[in-house]
Amino acid sequence: MAPTPEHERYWRKNLALTGGLLLIWLLVSFGVSYFARELDFRFLGWPFSFWVASQGALIVYVGIVAVYAWYMHRLDVAHGVHESED
Repeated sequence: MAPTPEHERYWRKNLALTGGLLLIWLLVSFGVSYFARELDFRFLGWPFSFWVASQGALIVYVGIVAVYAWYMHRLDVAHGVHESED
């Protein structure tokens, strides 16, 4: 069975979302450590680079998961492939 044009649009949107969120993950994970020396100032008693690496990154990761779940639910409903809540 060949994929329909609707299925291909769904898959392209899914890949675009995944790629965008992976790019954010990459920037958060490696960007902070790359620029850590430039982020050398105190924030709430700790070096800012430490705070971003230990707290800020976790917040961003949870945000990435939340955005993915929210957007994929909307995409599933729009394309009629969502699971019923019954």
